[in-house]
Amino acid sequence: MYINTFHRAMQQRFGKKMYRLALDFGGTCPNRDGSKGVGGCIFCSGAGAGNFAGQGESLAEKLASAKARIRKKIGENCGYIAYFQSFTNTYAPLPDLRTRFTEVIEHPEIDAVSIATRPDCLPQEVLDLLAELNRRKPVWVELGLQTANEETAARIHRCYPLSDYDSAVTALHRCGIEVITHLILGLPGETAADMLASVRHTAEVGTDGVKLQLLHVLKNTALAQLYRTGAYEPLTLADYTDLLCLLLPQIPKETVIHRLTGDGDKRELVAPLWSADKKRVLNTINRAFRERDIVQGSQYPPA
Repeated sequence: MYINTFHRAMQQRFGKKMYRLALDFGGTCPNRDGSKGVGGCIFCSGAGAGNFAGQGESLAEKLASAKARIRKKIGENCGYIAYFQSFTNTYAPLPDLRTRFTEVIEHPEIDAVSIATRPDCLPQEVLDLLAELNRRKPVWVELGLQTANEETAARIHRCYPLSDYDSAVTALHRCGIEVITHLILGLPGETAADMLASVRHTAEVGTDGVKLQLLHVLKNTALAQLYRTGAYEPLTLADYTDLLCLLLPQIPKETVIHRLTGDGDKRELVAPLWSADKKRVLNTINRAFRERDIVQGSQYPPA
């Protein structure tokens, strides 16, 4: 079986390695400010998933900070994707979004822009703005679905129905915007069958890319409390590897696999601690892929 890795897809599209520069321009989420809920999803830290975002006042400072984080990976012939990672990046007044996104689009070092958001935060005026910007440089939208199971969604306090995700993918595609879907493996109460159903649903809806993410338990989250009381048990490395081998064959070969695993901030990570050893994790995954004839489209595994 063949999988279309992020590095292969980017090499084909841009002719060079591409790196995401995670940016935090501040903001919030309707699941935090009381519009939909408070406290966010049970796994979300105070940084709103932006623990690795570049810091600074100006765009130049944020980009420099983000590049410093990946300095060991950066080669001479590479490009950059500005990644609006923290919180919900389309949940702000339209003039603010226009200013923020346009500044990044116009930056000479940026080849593409990827915007993380919720499916319920894409009104028509925002879609129109994204379509306009996409005519200048590639703009992708990353939707935090996490699961297609409505019971699990309620359990993790996601605060939007699956139909919002389906509608958002359709609306974005209508505007010519590519969609990357985030799925979390190991959510409380989820079975392998549930995770398989989520992967199949994203394929049916037609996502252009997928990020598969291990559920991390981070400090000062509702999930951390569940873990401390024994109400939640994280996946083992063997479990996670087996899940990847189960799920990947269900993803269409043209769909780009943007991530097979992910990093939790070691300063905030409570569990599973094995996930902090990235070299071991990737070696284990690659060994399992070789044993099960899963061929990656690049020598560089997605991080």
